[in-house]
Amino acid sequence: MTPVSAENIRLVVLDMAGTTVADGGLVERAFDTAARALGVEPGTADHTEKLDYVRATMGESKISVFRHLFGTEERAQRANAAFEQAYGDLVDAGLIAPVPGAREAIEELSADGRTTVLTTGFARVTQDAVLDALGWRDLVPLTLCPADAGGRGRPYPDLVLEAFLRTQAADSVREVAVVGDTSYDVLSGVRAGAGLVAGVRTGAHRDDAFRAAGAGHVLDSVAALPALLRGAG
Repeated sequence: MTPVSAENIRLVVLDMAGTTVADGGLVERAFDTAARALGVEPGTADHTEKLDYVRATMGESKISVFRHLFGTEERAQRANAAFEQAYGDLVDAGLIAPVPGAREAIEELSADGRTTVLTTGFARVTQDAVLDALGWRDLVPLTLCPADAGGRGRPYPDLVLEAFLRTQAADSVREVAVVGDTSYDVLSGVRAGAGLVAGVRTGAHRDDAFRAAGAGHVLDSVAALPALLRGAG
């Protein structure tokens, strides 16, 4: 398939934690709380195995991760509730910040006539807590969590396609760019048929994982995205 030209990108779908939001490892700290709630103590082999899975699946819907880890729906929901509460408390304590240049990049995209949507694998309550903590409620016209797209988060294409359908900012999925810090972000963009898919080095995964998932670009940071879109093609 011929690469899309930059001037044809009308909709940009950006991940939050690790891509536009620097959380300093809060996912792992919140996971520790969730694991304890289910009787899994740090330092045990079980905890190490589960934490490795959490790291490998960064970007995936958290409830989906907990369903895999804890087997039953009841246990998964308990773990997810504990995780979301712990992560929200860490956010409220002021332990997150924008990735340097992220807000400015989003504002540049808007100035260039592009629509930006922020997506996450967190629940809506956590996503809203992050947006409030950063003062980002009015930064973009639409934010999406897995529940907004029928419950399936990344690596499924649903969040990207939901952004495409709701914003009506693009005439084709080939006019969509998808950017994130995990291979699951990249895979969701590839599966959605996005015209440009990029990984960023500010979060969970690195170049080899991005390329294996199908990324066409790897950026040091989302701050480099506006220049890429202006200069590509």
